[in-house]
Amino acid sequence: MGSKTKIFIVLEFVTGGELFDKIVNHGRMKEDEARRYFQQLINAVDYCHSRGVYHRDLKPENLLLDAYGNLKVSDFGLSALSQQVRDDGLLHTTCGTPNYVAPEVLNDRGYDGSTADLWSCGVILFVLLAGYLPFDDSNLMNLYKKISAAEFTCPPWLSFTARKLIARILDPNPMTRITIPEILEDEWFKKDYKPPVFEEKKDTNLDDVEAVFKDSEHHVTEQKEEQPVAMNAFELISLSKGLNLGNLFDAEQDFKRETRFTSRCPANEIINKIEEAAKPLGFDVHKKNYKMRLENMKAGRKGNLNVATEVCDCELLFS
Repeated sequence: MGSKTKIFIVLEFVTGGELFDKIVNHGRMKEDEARRYFQQLINAVDYCHSRGVYHRDLKPENLLLDAYGNLKVSDFGLSALSQQVRDDGLLHTTCGTPNYVAPEVLNDRGYDGSTADLWSCGVILFVLLAGYLPFDDSNLMNLYKKISAAEFTCPPWLSFTARKLIARILDPNPMTRITIPEILEDEWFKKDYKPPVFEEKKDTNLDDVEAVFKDSEHHVTEQKEEQPVAMNAFELISLSKGLNLGNLFDAEQDFKRETRFTSRCPANEIINKIEEAAKPLGFDVHKKNYKMRLENMKAGRKGNLNVATEVCDCELLFS
């Protein structure tokens, strides 16, 4: 929030401090306690990756605890977005905290943000269970050699299943390193696991359908009779983002993913086909004339999926 002279930043007040302090003050954790934090960490990282966000500096100092002991991932100052991926599909900025950085990041040949984050999660799990770092050396070059070769030894008090999971995460080859879907099926990880619950919007009013289109790029007046809105060639051309000059004057715009297509089928048939395809997929269908809102009531890893559809009758008249 801001005024003419001041900028206000409102943040959540996290009272539990850093996970790092908990390790320093109390030492290594029992496997059940470490598992709970690691499960929350994987859920949080998976959520970030599903949104195209790669943290790139995961470590206990950046993991906070709230009053209930729930884990919060913080400090996204070094994070990257999927838009920053180059043509080779990789990120290329070398960054992070040396002890937690994946070997492919150090090799400076490009790396996948998700697998690099997962390596850091593996180092964090090791620290939680062992009470010390798997890779540590006062000489930076020696440290990098240990990381590149994955030279570490699990302490004898770790269970076989915990050692097995750590070894699969701290695989120096990112192509064979375990993935998050595989971690979710891991024997050690699954014990007492509680999947994340997304807030679901239960009540959907048909007025919401109208609101969706009022916020869209073009504004059409719905006719009283139940027929699709008619559009001429000039109105159709204005829908092209390349030709629409409105983008030059809009101060604020929300990003919306939009797809348009043409069909020779009657409007009723198009609406019915969309409904037939959507219902078996678990969508709740709300229709108002030739506008439709599809809402997936079952939340996935990216939350609830909502789709808004409008059918227009295009009259291509040229003189």
